[in-house]
Amino acid sequence: MSSDRPIFVVGCPRSGTTMLQLMLHAHPRIALPPESRFLLPAYERRHEYGDLSAPSQRRALAEWIVASPHFDDLGLAGPEVVEAVVAAPPTLGSAFGTIFKMYAQRFGKPRWGDKRPSYLRNLPIILRLFPDAQIINILRDGRDCVASLKETPWGPADFGKLVDTWARSADASMRAARDYPADVYHQVRYEDLCADPAPHLQGICAFLGEEYDPAMARPSAMAKVAVPEYKTWHSLTHSDVTTARVASWQRRLTADEIERCESVFGDRLTRLGYQLSTTAHRTPRARATRTWLAMRDRLGPARLRAGDVRGSLRSRTRGPALPARLSAPSQPSAR
Repeated sequence: MSSDRPIFVVGCPRSGTTMLQLMLHAHPRIALPPESRFLLPAYERRHEYGDLSAPSQRRALAEWIVASPHFDDLGLAGPEVVEAVVAAPPTLGSAFGTIFKMYAQRFGKPRWGDKRPSYLRNLPIILRLFPDAQIINILRDGRDCVASLKETPWGPADFGKLVDTWARSADASMRAARDYPADVYHQVRYEDLCADPAPHLQGICAFLGEEYDPAMARPSAMAKVAVPEYKTWHSLTHSDVTTARVASWQRRLTADEIERCESVFGDRLTRLGYQLSTTAHRTPRARATRTWLAMRDRLGPARLRAGDVRGSLRSRTRGPALPARLSAPSQPSAR
């Protein structure tokens, strides 16, 4: 029996999330949009809309989404989206899911979802909004992620922030693998997917309850459809899948940068299946950074609860109901 559970692709920035998005988009039943970037900001300001049982509140939310900077990348008509959200069930997840579902309908496909790297560090929020969601996390060697981030036009100039980005993503990946059951969360390595796409895509399809389609191994055919032209940093998605960028950190990072990465990453690399290249000297600064990262990882759930309280106090209103009501009734695994 085919599923209609929403699908979310996550990972560290520059880990191959766009390649995986296109692979899934090539499936005859699945459509995943370009990064829309409205979900997390709208969630953060959810208390401004209060109880979405009022159509006027759903309309205000939809109009804000339609006016957001990256909405046009979806290729949807704003007025139609607004009316669809107003007609949707009165929950925040339903509003978001309605838009993703409309994107999938552009291609005549029943399954929908979204892709954004930052969802990896916000999985509790994604599962609040979509309790039956299926999460696919693509992992990549942190040194390659850092090397690629360093070359993007939008990445931070501070090298330490680049290192921190992957370390935080690695912690979130290991936490998710520990916390979520096998029908909710699935990991795949970028290096494996590039070296031999078919068997790893077959594993993803088994996780999703879908039949594998060979077109998934040729994601470049989808790039013109699902990658906006202005995103020049995704130029490789227009080419065949290749291992050319695997371990490219060896030529794209300096020796000092490699040592700095490995001293901060510590056992995160080895725990995720990557080998260290040096016996990195763990300076007091690197040890302090690692300690802070581990502490922040443990404090994540508490920060989420604190955000709920702050939002309620600021708005003095009850926030909207969250879970989407767009999928067939199911019994998602306990979390």
